[in-house]
Amino acid sequence: MKKLTNKEEELLKILWRLEKAFVKEIQAEFKTEPPHYNTLSTLVRNLEDKGYVTHKAYGNTHQYAPLISKEDYRSRFINSTLDDYFSSSYKSLVTAFAQEEKISVDELKEIITHIENQK
Repeated sequence: MKKLTNKEEELLKILWRLEKAFVKEIQAEFKTEPPHYNTLSTLVRNLEDKGYVTHKAYGNTHQYAPLISKEDYRSRFINSTLDDYFSSSYKSLVTAFAQEEKISVDELKEIITHIENQK
């Protein structure tokens, strides 16, 4: 699947939350200044062209719904990021978080405990 722009990703997050919506409903959900209706309509159609969204026609208007779950998207995003920036190494990813102090020793211990309990 093609990568999303920040606005497309923001729009998809709104659709995950609403489950299905018309462009006006999506527009009302933006936390920042919402895009103009026509711009938003174009963004939704771009998401559809990229395979992330589908629609159901009601006369001249369309109700949109996500085709990909938040969990599937997250998995693809993480795997792509891991491949692109960490040479496909989870160890490198966790090390980067530790070096930037984004993860604590206690959190790392929790992760280790979780892994050990899975075996």
